[in-house]
Amino acid sequence: MTGNIFVFVAPVLLFIFNSLTDRLCTERDIPADKHFQVFRTVNVLLTILLISVYIENVFS
Repeated sequence: MTGNIFVFVAPVLLFIFNSLTDRLCTERDIPADKHFQVFRTVNVLLTILLISVYIENVFS
């Protein structure tokens, strides 16, 4: 049951964190050429976190 809900909540969390990352880049005056690296790092780490939480919920 929680696996089904998680599939719908995960994209919302990714969108929220991408919005926050964009705000961080804007407020900290991070150069435009570094934006891609920041977004990639945040998205990879968040995806790893979401996958590990999903696996923990499904198999417990």
